[in-house]
Amino acid sequence: MSVHHHVQSTPEDDADLARWDDDGAPPAQPRSSPAAWLRVGAELGDRLVALSGRQDLLVTCRPGTRSGAPAAYFPALGEVEFDARLFAPLQPHEIHPRIVGDEDRYPAAWGVFVHEAAHAAHSVWTQPAGANPRVVEAALLLEESRVEGAHLITRPTDRTYLRTSARTLVMPDIAHPTLQGIGQAAAAAALILGRRDVGILDAGETRAVAELCEKVLGQDLLTTLTSIWTAAHQCADHDTTTMLAHGQQWCDALDAAAPALPVPEGLSDLLSGAVKVVMDHAAATDAADLAAQDAAANAMASRSKAQAQDRTQRARQRRKAAATAKSVFNTRGTVNPDGTPAPSGNPVTGTRRPTAAEQSAAARLSRALRAAAYRERTEERTTSPTPPGRLNMRAALARDAQRAAGSVPTAEPFTHTRRRNSPTPPLRVGIAVDVSGSMRAACKPVASAAWIVARAAALTDPDSRTATIAYDRHLTALTRPTHRAPERVTTFDATGGHHNLANAIDALDHGLELSRPGAGRLLVIVTDAHYGSDETAQAVTRVKQLTTAGCAVLQLTLTAESRHLPGTTLLHLPQPSSAPAAIAKAATDAIRRTR
Repeated sequence: MSVHHHVQSTPEDDADLARWDDDGAPPAQPRSSPAAWLRVGAELGDRLVALSGRQDLLVTCRPGTRSGAPAAYFPALGEVEFDARLFAPLQPHEIHPRIVGDEDRYPAAWGVFVHEAAHAAHSVWTQPAGANPRVVEAALLLEESRVEGAHLITRPTDRTYLRTSARTLVMPDIAHPTLQGIGQAAAAAALILGRRDVGILDAGETRAVAELCEKVLGQDLLTTLTSIWTAAHQCADHDTTTMLAHGQQWCDALDAAAPALPVPEGLSDLLSGAVKVVMDHAAATDAADLAAQDAAANAMASRSKAQAQDRTQRARQRRKAAATAKSVFNTRGTVNPDGTPAPSGNPVTGTRRPTAAEQSAAARLSRALRAAAYRERTEERTTSPTPPGRLNMRAALARDAQRAAGSVPTAEPFTHTRRRNSPTPPLRVGIAVDVSGSMRAACKPVASAAWIVARAAALTDPDSRTATIAYDRHLTALTRPTHRAPERVTTFDATGGHHNLANAIDALDHGLELSRPGAGRLLVIVTDAHYGSDETAQAVTRVKQLTTAGCAVLQLTLTAESRHLPGTTLLHLPQPSSAPAAIAKAATDAIRRTR
């Protein structure tokens, strides 16, 4: 590979485009001028600091270079020369290298720039005066893959750009070689297979060049050359002696093997074809990787969008649930789902005094809840070298022995036990009872159960709360989430039509905080679940949210024809009178499972 030479360019002043009155023609496009590329070069220089770790370099960018190479680095001048034509078809006003990420719009040009930055960072050694030009040329050939491998160690994410730059840098050197015969094949091996061994190209991509070079050079010579460039990859940036020694080994290996190796006819064409196959495979791999990245990014964006929509929907649902709970529990009548008072359809028929059996059941449930909520005291034992605490004689003797031996005493003979009471969890029980016409048999037992549970919860813990909502098309609060024990039983009838379980669950969830941990939480749904598909879907969504949050959901049914709401624990009660006992047991289990 030839050494690139750069000649510092002198900017020429071009006249700006004249501003013409609109004559209906397409708008004029700004022309590219050396002065316009000065800004691009300055911004490339700013980015070069991060790429190379050096702040003493100048980047010149203009269409065409005096050296004829796409780009080159001149150590003596501290300059990187860059051909602006690499940015084609972009114009200078469209290029903003100072913006991180803008390089993705011109990956080939940026790859060449990264390659020169690797030279600036790692091509520190300089050729001594009087060195053999052929040996220096061989060392510079080995330097191409060495600097890219060294650059990947500190900036592995630049691999994609270096793969792209290989197509721009290697193909011209293969098509217009400075070496002929066996030396040309060896140079192709160093440029392609050397990049393979530092991780720029993949082994499968370089198979065409590897097979051709093995056929032309022979297995022994290719193995020798591979060992030379592999050793050069480990050379330090400042080690001129070692790099020139590798260059000398390269020349000696070619001189020793070349006379015995025939040069195939049309070698340049064969090498160009093999390198083109390598570059096509690399381009296909990069395109597939880019497509996979785009697909992953699109999938992530879709997932993020879906999550944002879900969060928005949940927030909207919480606001609606708060409004529903406020209207249901603060109104003495029946309300519509939107919170407005319903002119008719109130299922409440009155109130009555609790029976002796109901009072006894409430007392028993209160004791059961108190027993289920009890938590043993926790004990924490600590040791210390000084009181207070119980003295452990074995540890005291060990401490005395340590002190007598002249070592630092580590034994701690005093043990202190700290006992703490565990707080008892409160109870949250929400009851949603279907008051459509098919649920008339459940009215009396559910009214009794609602009073028993509310009474027992209030007697157990002042922080415990329960609430009951009757629902058909409308919502009616039978008991409200207060800390006071209800004095009378609210009676109701089931004569409604349609169902509105989803809004009933929202109101109970918001009013009792059924989704918040820290309490024994239970939702009881008394229904036969003969709903439409939309009503069922909305109810199941709410049930799933509650069960995911750790709230137990129980569905009580009274007839064998009842349907099961997915996500709930189904309990069939042939005798409606057993509903209070079933609800009491479920509430006890809920508070017992609380941790």
